[in-house]
Amino acid sequence: MSINTSIPSTASVFSTLLRFDLLTQWRNRRATILVILVPVVILISWKGLIKHFGGDFVIANCITVGLNAIGLMGYPNTVARDRDKGIFQRLRVAPAPSWAIMASRLTVQLVMIALLTIAIFLVGYQYDGISFSASGYVCAFLISIAGGAVYLSLGQVIVGLVKSPEAVNAVSRLVYFVFIMVGMFAGLGMLGSAIEKATKWSPYGAVKEVVSTSLHPATWGASSTTALLFIIGYTIVFTALGIRFFKWSNR
Repeated sequence: MSINTSIPSTASVFSTLLRFDLLTQWRNRRATILVILVPVVILISWKGLIKHFGGDFVIANCITVGLNAIGLMGYPNTVARDRDKGIFQRLRVAPAPSWAIMASRLTVQLVMIALLTIAIFLVGYQYDGISFSASGYVCAFLISIAGGAVYLSLGQVIVGLVKSPEAVNAVSRLVYFVFIMVGMFAGLGMLGSAIEKATKWSPYGAVKEVVSTSLHPATWGASSTTALLFIIGYTIVFTALGIRFFKWSNR
């Protein structure tokens, strides 16, 4: 008597992983709401700055803040917690390729980025009266996805270099705080011209630059292209480091 066993296809495995990861994200919807709420609150509180800096400046900063929160606060802490619980070890025993396990997690974060960007567009339009052309919204949406990849890859580096969930939480909070405080205040010209120029090509400054310009596609120029190249470069370097140092268990 022969036993007929079949190995599920990679597409089926990925679909199952993604369904459960989305379900887990839904069960943690309070954290999801908080991640989206922070940049939305900043957007509402910055209404008075629109007449001084422009709607694109305010929207770009709020999106960048949200991308920081997703990539540096949400993603690495979730991965570190699941690794500590041995979830990744159990998944690797199952017929699931390693890339599918991580791709499922990253897909959920990309969904979060999409929701965050749409929420900021809607609040900006309804509350602050900020509107752009259809092409501006589409370009900014796509650029936000690319910008989010920078922070997700940086979060992967953090969770790769740091094993303890508590330490990952502390490091990610510190990096998040530095990026937000320096990036926001430097962009407002409150930290001097030297720091403002230095932060222009940082992950925060580069993402803010391309998101802001993409809201007005006709204004895209050499500076925006350079910023986009910096984003691609950061993503490649952070991804390589994150893969190189990531451990599937804390042992």
